[in-house]
Amino acid sequence: MNCEDYKQAIAADPSFDGGAAHLSECAACQAYRKDILSLDNRISAALNLSVPELVMPELPDLEVENVVALRPKKRNTTTWLAIAATVVIAATVGFRMLSTDIHYESLEAEIIAHLDHEPASLVVTSKRVSDKRLSAVVPADMSTMGHTAGLVTYARTCEINGKAVPHLVIQGERGPVTILLMPDEKIDAAADLSGEHIDGVLLPVGNGSIAIIGERGERIDAISNTVRNSVMWDT
Repeated sequence: MNCEDYKQAIAADPSFDGGAAHLSECAACQAYRKDILSLDNRISAALNLSVPELVMPELPDLEVENVVALRPKKRNTTTWLAIAATVVIAATVGFRMLSTDIHYESLEAEIIAHLDHEPASLVVTSKRVSDKRLSAVVPADMSTMGHTAGLVTYARTCEINGKAVPHLVIQGERGPVTILLMPDEKIDAAADLSGEHIDGVLLPVGNGSIAIIGERGERIDAISNTVRNSVMWDT
């Protein structure tokens, strides 16, 4: 079992207990499993409501023609609020996990948000992805980078702006560095990608672009030159 198979299995079923051999050797999947179980526990806690048992009042013996229709007893306001909160939480979690219709104000904003959605990729490790895995994610006609830019410890095909792109992570001097290769995402000029603890750059490369993001203080320029020289699309 590889990382992709394991993550798909546990995301579909948080109680999945297979892949123990792979999990024991993969720090990235251990972190991903921890995130999934934490999310599952939060959802379970939100749904675990104590609802009072519905007790029907005893009706007196009356003649049928004298019976007056009774209005249903109103629910306690607190109960309704709890139910509403649960629905909102479940809907929000489901939307964030399943929706592919989220719109961002810019390509830069979507790239930063994408990093937040895959925290398991940003793990300090010395375990490189296999050449087979890397070549499956980065086709030979897209880039010849391989491990030349650094130790590639994460490789996955992700979606940015509705397009499938290679999402790679290498180990930099200060920590994991994310690389997104986007051959069909043309931009007019370079742009900074900054966050609370990160620095990066979005670079135009021919008819596409590349994004490189690392810890604050990481030397992005050297990595950028290597990655830029490796791409095979129209430069």
